[in-house]
Amino acid sequence: MTTDAANMPDDAAAMPDWEKRFRAPRVSLPEWAEDAPDRSLFVSNATGTYELYAWDRATGAQRQVTDRENGTTDGTLSPDGAWIWWFDDHDGDEFGVWRRQPFAGGEDAEALPGVAAAYSAGLALGRDGRTVVVGSSSDEHGSLVHVVRDAGAPVEVYRHRESAGVGDLSYDGSLLVVEHTEHGDAMHSALRVLELGEGGEVSRTVAELDDTEGGTKELGLSVMGFAPLAGDARLLVGTQREGRWLPMIWDPLAGTETALAIDLPGDVSADWYEDASALLIAHSHEARGELYRYDLAAHRLERIETPRGTVSGAGARPDGSVEYLWSSAAEPPVVRSTTSGVVLDPPGMKAPASVPVTDAWVEGPGGRVHALVQTPDGEGPFPTVFEIHGGPTWHDSDAFAAGPAAWIDHGYAVVRVNYRGSTGYGRAWTDALKHRVGLIELEDVAAVREWAVGSGLADPARLILSGGSWGGYLTLLGIGTQPGAWAAGVAAVPVADYVTAYHDEMEALKAMDRTLFGGTPEELPERWAASNPLTYVDDVRAPVYVSAGVNDPRCPIKQVENYVDRLAAREHPHEVYRYDAGHGSLVVDERVKQVRMELDFVRRYVPGA
Repeated sequence: MTTDAANMPDDAAAMPDWEKRFRAPRVSLPEWAEDAPDRSLFVSNATGTYELYAWDRATGAQRQVTDRENGTTDGTLSPDGAWIWWFDDHDGDEFGVWRRQPFAGGEDAEALPGVAAAYSAGLALGRDGRTVVVGSSSDEHGSLVHVVRDAGAPVEVYRHRESAGVGDLSYDGSLLVVEHTEHGDAMHSALRVLELGEGGEVSRTVAELDDTEGGTKELGLSVMGFAPLAGDARLLVGTQREGRWLPMIWDPLAGTETALAIDLPGDVSADWYEDASALLIAHSHEARGELYRYDLAAHRLERIETPRGTVSGAGARPDGSVEYLWSSAAEPPVVRSTTSGVVLDPPGMKAPASVPVTDAWVEGPGGRVHALVQTPDGEGPFPTVFEIHGGPTWHDSDAFAAGPAAWIDHGYAVVRVNYRGSTGYGRAWTDALKHRVGLIELEDVAAVREWAVGSGLADPARLILSGGSWGGYLTLLGIGTQPGAWAAGVAAVPVADYVTAYHDEMEALKAMDRTLFGGTPEELPERWAASNPLTYVDDVRAPVYVSAGVNDPRCPIKQVENYVDRLAAREHPHEVYRYDAGHGSLVVDERVKQVRMELDFVRRYVPGA
């Protein structure tokens, strides 16, 4: 892999540190082919756009696989390592088809010509070399799952209006597990295991697992993967039965469930070691991550040494070593191995370090709220950016992030709040956002804001509310419902007019919104209005910066236009930036441009320290 010098300014030495963090080449955790582990696939921004790269570990050769104007990140390897599959959408609209290319290079071809273009809902490539399972979603058909055997015609094996997707395929290709929400609760999935016949048709339903009991309980399940052994039907499943995510082993053929002796706080996920004798455990707790090995025969948990920070992904290699992607708020991401140090080190400029986070625990109306705080040099109170994460079912962690680091470089403190609705703090904390969508999250932000001002950290006259996606939604809702609290708002790819967004967004998000609100805007107009930023747009006092992708299927452009038109109608100070991509950009130049515009906008109204 080489770095494209054309994507670097002529005088890189004079480039500010904040920009270097965006432009410095970085790589994802490599995926490898299960039956050809020397063949790997990773994502990198080495050319200035995030694209897929092939890596032959045996020879050390690396090559760029995809080259599209708005980038490519969704791809996988066939188990035998012969093919690279990648999802081809149009300029970030997430609607498209799967293509494949030989690992050694060559022409791309449509991989499943009998499957219509749609939003992706999962892909499983069988280790039997015969079976492909593809999930799709569309407004017209809802959720579909097709099976292709021996490159034949696609066979439809699943269809439903509610959200569903491909879970996994067993080692021999005979069992398929589907994650579905037929019960109507898009936040809590159930599982169905299907036996596939010789032609890919469903020969029978093997088993069902539904902790929601038909949608009456808020208990979800997630697929973590079938055992990687022939004749082994064991399936790793994530459950919320203990109030947080924990793995168990389910054998759908035998009808047995096996709990694991994992006594760790916080959320736990798992993956198989190659011989299925042990599990690789990923543990997330209070915004940090760590790894363990769980011996299935001895029921023993052993910690794998990693630095304090966040493990963003990990996998167990055939030799038993573990490769993982690690970073902290202060230190840039790196792919490491438990046996050989750094696995991938892209050439070119290195990202400058930032400052570490400190933890704040603040009493909020629904319990203690965890916030991550970073401060610039000097003494407070500082102008402070409340950078609100998206999702909403996500959480901020002690991980490297170029966006917050840019604010710090310009003299702003940064506070990131893991409000109710965030993952990582138990099921009840995550599910609480359904009580009053948007408003309950902002109660927690307000509690942390009061702490930040009262502690002397933040200047009450210089507070900025900022975020992207759901964080952008909370930004616009916050500056409307708490107009006296904020000196500026910065919203990227936001929900701005929730009712219009619902009607224009992709089908899977419609289902999620019906779950959050308990129905459609027509069925529950008052509840939707209470959580809609457009309801409060005339109360906004702070200057507002909004950016939006014109091809965004998640937060579509029309509803953003509705909001900014209302600002313009009363000549309220605002700026809007539209760009030709989807829900964010994979082009480094574009991302740098957007951050520079955000910084310039805020500094005009709220100068840094």
